[in-house]
Amino acid sequence: MSTIKTIIFDFGDVFINLDKQGAMTNALELFEVDELPEELVSVNTLYEQGLISTEEFVEFYTDNFPKLSEKTIIEAWNYILKDFPEHRLEFIKQLAEDKTHKLILLSNTNDLHISWIAENVSFYEDFKSCFNEFYLSHEINLRKPNTDIYEFVLKENKLKPEECFFIDDTKENTVAAASLGIHTWNIDETSQDIVDLFAINKDLF
Repeated sequence: MSTIKTIIFDFGDVFINLDKQGAMTNALELFEVDELPEELVSVNTLYEQGLISTEEFVEFYTDNFPKLSEKTIIEAWNYILKDFPEHRLEFIKQLAEDKTHKLILLSNTNDLHISWIAENVSFYEDFKSCFNEFYLSHEINLRKPNTDIYEFVLKENKLKPEECFFIDDTKENTVAAASLGIHTWNIDETSQDIVDLFAINKDLF
């Protein structure tokens, strides 16, 4: 009998495919830099935590890169977002129907990315409705891998870490969750798929 009662999912490269490398290459070319300056990384982080608005975020970039239009900057920011394979939607819908586990989404994201997804993924609302809780970093002002985001989820939902299972494609995020006693799967998006969750982690389920 499984002791896992709650499954916590990341969003990017778990459900929706991302092109992290392509987005970075595109940004470096666009901004004519060899690596992203610390200041840009800091602003991106603030934006993911909802600590600055979309308007302030875009304004920062247009101020720093006056040759670039707002549209170009937003397109570069959203470049990372790719397709959302429908078989993954079917998987989470089935899991929601089965009611065997509490389902939580926990994603580092931002207003521009979610707006793009809402516009371009026709079944986004269906997807969202599969979860008992849907936590986006910019809405809760917390972000992974800081342990306070996991503590927030545990406390808000009165969960025991040893009864939770967390899936994320970023190693530092699963390491942080595991440090609190949460079971984790650092999914390799290049060779694994979320629909194989139970087959790959059958020792826990």
